[in-house]
Amino acid sequence: MSDYLADACPALARRLPRTRLADLPTPVEIRSLQIGGDEHQLAIKRDDLTGELYGGNKVRKLEYLLAKAQSRGARRIATFGTVGSNHALAMALYAHELGYECTCFLSHQAVTPTIARTLRLHLANGTEIIRYGGGRASRIATLRKHLWRRRAFLIPPGGSSWLGAVGFVAAGLELAAQVDAGDIALPDRIYVANGTMGTAVGLALGLALAGASSELHAVQVTEDFVSSPRAMQRLLEKTASMLNRLDPTIPDNLAARARYVFRTGYLGDGYAKSNAATDAAVALALEQLDLPLETTYTGKAMAALIDDLKNGPGNVLFWNTYNSRQLSDPALDAAAEAVLPKAFQLYLE
Repeated sequence: MSDYLADACPALARRLPRTRLADLPTPVEIRSLQIGGDEHQLAIKRDDLTGELYGGNKVRKLEYLLAKAQSRGARRIATFGTVGSNHALAMALYAHELGYECTCFLSHQAVTPTIARTLRLHLANGTEIIRYGGGRASRIATLRKHLWRRRAFLIPPGGSSWLGAVGFVAAGLELAAQVDAGDIALPDRIYVANGTMGTAVGLALGLALAGASSELHAVQVTEDFVSSPRAMQRLLEKTASMLNRLDPTIPDNLAARARYVFRTGYLGDGYAKSNAATDAAVALALEQLDLPLETTYTGKAMAALIDDLKNGPGNVLFWNTYNSRQLSDPALDAAAEAVLPKAFQLYLE
């Protein structure tokens, strides 16, 4: 298994421990897509296959975040998300496998088909689920109550800190290596769902570090208070600054060299709420690409890609961030389900 960050930046890799969770490199594939009578060639980066236990984009971030937790002597891993959060579930599953106790501070979201299964997987995993919300004082009190004196390591929403983004700096280098190996041609544009921004930030910096000219299209799928052009640029600059601080061989102008576009117009009515364009993109991906997507993240990124191809041909790549590993829906008795906070019981109905 290659370590693309260590190959490109050995001094940086030595200073950033990594817990190996992902099966890398993930494949790249070429598919054909018919849009409006025209046939387009489309590359797909299969990050749905990052891990055997659970795939998707969160696994790359957790490799660095959980290594940090280990160095801190943590016994419990905690994070934030909504009740259907892929990040929270991935964190809980991998942390539990590594022997950590897990706490997830969850909030409400629009109902989607997979929420009930996600919550039952948490319960079967032994995740401590805490309802999180209210004003600032209420949130602080909740964190103190459930983390104080528990040797907890707290991971931000989506795993999107500068350290989490390092996982996708390595992913950008990985894609560049696949291009160099002749697996695919260098794409002109890369499309990725942009939620808490760590994935897109890391990719933009990794591609810049590799000298790739691809333009990253980061398609907004969360509200402005979570993702915005200003916040993304701030995280990009913070991550680039930390990389240079840890390894001075990394250019100090790396952030300025990153090529990305913060794409709006596909969020619709809000996070986890679908719309006609997203539904059509999900249906088209399944029918023509045999690619199962969902309507919260990847369907919206695919909708942006399809719209752009309608306006003309292009050498494009779709970065699939959605887990495709099959997860059973655990059968739990009433007593097991009753552990779930009452406010979340309705999602199981």
